[in-house]
Formats: sequence, C-alpha cells, structure tokens
Amino acid sequence: MAAGVGLLLAVTAFLLCAGCSRADAPRPYSISPEAARQQAADRVWHLPGQPAVPFSQYAGYVTVNEPHGRALFYWFFEATAGAAEKPLVLWLNGGPGCSSIGFGEAEELGPFLVQKGKPELKWNPYSWNKEANLMFLESPVGVGFSYTNTSSDLQNLGDKITADDAYIFLVNWFKRFPQYKSHDFYVTGESYAGHYVPQLSEKIFDGNMQGPRENYINFKGFMIGNALMDDETDQTGMVQYAWDHAVISDRVYADVKAHCDFSLENVTDACDTALDDYFAVYQLIDMYSLYTPVCTVAGSSSSPFTGLRGAAPKIFSKYRGWYMKHPAAGYDPCTSVYSGIYFNRPDVQAALHANVTHIAYNWTHCSDAIKWNDAPFSTLPIIRKLIAGGIRVWVFSGDTDGRIPVTSTRLTLNKLGLKTVQEWTPWYDHLQVGGWTITYEGLTFVTIRGAGHEVPMHTPRQALSLFSNFLADKKMPPSAFP
Repeated sequence: MAAGVGLLLAVTAFLLCAGCSRADAPRPYSISPEAARQQAADRVWHLPGQPAVPFSQYAGYVTVNEPHGRALFYWFFEATAGAAEKPLVLWLNGGPGCSSIGFGEAEELGPFLVQKGKPELKWNPYSWNKEANLMFLESPVGVGFSYTNTSSDLQNLGDKITADDAYIFLVNWFKRFPQYKSHDFYVTGESYAGHYVPQLSEKIFDGNMQGPRENYINFKGFMIGNALMDDETDQTGMVQYAWDHAVISDRVYADVKAHCDFSLENVTDACDTALDDYFAVYQLIDMYSLYTPVCTVAGSSSSPFTGLRGAAPKIFSKYRGWYMKHPAAGYDPCTSVYSGIYFNRPDVQAALHANVTHIAYNWTHCSDAIKWNDAPFSTLPIIRKLIAGGIRVWVFSGDTDGRIPVTSTRLTLNKLGLKTVQEWTPWYDHLQVGGWTITYEGLTFVTIRGAGHEVPMHTPRQALSLFSNFLADKKMPPSAFP
C-alpha cells in the first residue's frame, strides 16, 4: 500500500508539471495521498478531436454540500508555460443559469474552441491560459454538468446560495490542488457575473479576514465585463442605448421614459406594455451584438425571448434574466449550436469525467430547470466595500452590446462617485484605437471597440491584451507605437 501511494505521488508530481522546465518547477508544497489520487482521477488526457497541447488539464466534480449531494463541475487548464509562477484565474458566465464551459471555454477565451461541421476542437491562439492558470466553473447546481441529488434545490436557487456554494467549491478545490494555494487569485466573468463575481469576491474577502487560516485564498482582484451591476442604471442605459443606435423609434423611447421608473422594484402595467414594444425589435436582430447576423440554422433561435425570464423578483424581472440561450453572436452566430452538439457526446463527457450521475436532461448552455429566488437591486455596495479593502477592480464593456451596453455601465460607474485619476483616453491595438479607458480611484474601466456582449469572442486579441494588463495592473497601451 505504501509503495502504491509513493508511486501515485511521484506520477502526479510529474503530471502537474508536464511540459515544464526545471526553472518552472512548482514551489514546494504538501500534498496528501488523497489529494494526489483526486488530481490523478481528474486529469484529462485527451478530448475527442483535441489538438495536442504542452500543458495539463483537469476536469471533474467538487462536492459543496454532502447532505444534499450538491456538486459543481469545473474544467481547469494550466498556463501554456510557467504554470508554477503564474496566477490562477476563475471565469464565470452569467444568466443566471448559463454555462461557463459552453460560453467561456468553448466560444470565448478558453484553449479549445468548437467548430462548424467538424467533430474537432481548434486551438485558440488568444486563450487566456497564455497569461494564467485558467478555471471555468458551471455554477450553480442545475447548470451544465453541475448537479444536485436533492431536486428541491433547483427551485431554491439565487444569488446567496450561488456565492456560498462557489466559495465552498474554491476552499475544497484548493485542498485538492494545494500547489496553487499560494498563487495570486483573481475572479473574472461577464453579464450576470456582475452579481456572481462581486458576491463571490466578498465571500473570499470576508473569509480571509474572519475564517480559519487553512481556508485563506491569496485573492488579489476581480474583473467583470458587460456586467449587470445596478438595476436602475442598467435598464435606463439599455433603453437609451437602443434609441441612440436607431434600434427603437422615438415613440417607443418616449413611452418607456414616460411609464417606467427604473428606481422602483415593481413594473407597472403601463411600463410592461412599453417594454413589450421595446423588446419586440430584438426578435429581429441580435440584442447582444447589434451589427452581426443572427443564426439561421434550422431549429435554432436567435431571439432573446428564448432565454430565462422571471429570474429575480425585482424591477424589470420579466426581462432581466434574459441571457444568451440563443446562439451566441460573433464571427459565427451559430457557434452555440456546435458546442451543444459537442458537449452532449458520450465520449466527450467520459473524457471530461462529466455526467457521472447520468443527469436526466441533456447538457444545455442555459438551464430551464432552475428557479431564481433572490438578487439584490445593486451590487455597488459590495464593489465599494472591496475597493475600500484594497481589492483590484476592473470593468470592461464591448460597445456593440445592446443588453448591458456601455451606456449602462458608464451610468452605473458614475453612481459610485469615485474620484477620476486619469481622464477618458484611447488605448491602442495594432496601431488602431482598441477602445477607451478611464481610471478612477480604485477602479479601471475599459471599452472595447466593435465587441458585443461576449467580448473575447468578438475581439479575441484585444480581450487578451485587456486580460494581460489587468493581471499586471498596467494601463492599457496608451500609444499606437511601442
């Protein structure tokens, strides 16, 4: 038995640094036989159709509530080089109820992207694991491959339990992968992750201050894009943006302004009628990317009306929860069709150690099985708290997104009342203006020209530049020339 454990430890140590040079070798750490066994079990050797890569990847389940049988599914990629020295970054997609693997990994910023008409993955030359060790989490339970053995859990979800379970996931994941415990840690995400990311960040921040020492996480900051942060300004800016970009008529714009008070938590009948007229336009074009085509593949839908509704009992709740259940916009508006096919393949699930409980429904990008019960009107109080606590905060916005547009984000950030350190200024990418940036005391805001809701999908090179500068806490490139 002792010889078997020793061999397991030796093999695992080798796997953890596959492709590393001696200089890249992990710092000394203590790993238990059980952690070594779990890491070996989670190792993903090769996915169907995967290109060869020089880094290791892991996927599997971490239990977050044993009595209920709740477990969250993760997919983790070591950095392409120097994994032992680079930070660890968690990416979360929103919804609420949408998959970070289906969107974030397979369509946006992960190492492997799905392809049209091919049962193969392609290498993403702008993958964020060029800059960091990168993890995607399907959260909460009921989303993607994450599951619960207590069916009533799916009807009792919301912001609080999502943050609680995600924090427990991290604590337990670091016990499984203690070699990453000393790494700088960041949380990133988009859309409804404007709730998920600050709330999880607060849990980590408070846990570091008040919790047991063994649960300490080396948390440094968070970054959110096209993020839902404040109901009032998010909805006000959304309607204003649509009018400014010639999406809605003067009459519809006037009706919404006359009948909707977005500072309130309830939608009046008159406001509801005005908003129906507003959203009718987005049955024709892609709300999440105004200037790209919709998917016309048979059986697909590009309408945001196929997304989640009634996600939160707050102002605009009838519309607020819509996310990209429709095929994602970008270079190919049907990308989500391909990833849906790929992740429902039994051989893919077996390679990922996914669906081990034989979930009764197919993997989907966004879950129709969950019910959302709590969500704050605004996450700005949390953001203020974390800024005051010295946490690095960046916010970014693709400027062709109509769902949580740059207009909304600017109104929201103005609500924070932060002192301006550097005024609105262009940043550059390949001799062209990549967007605009403004630095506040404790927060950096960056826009990305020509990007929709999924910034890394629309403008992958610029998104990688954004990510790199966030991690380095450096200003975006201020000149067209080095």
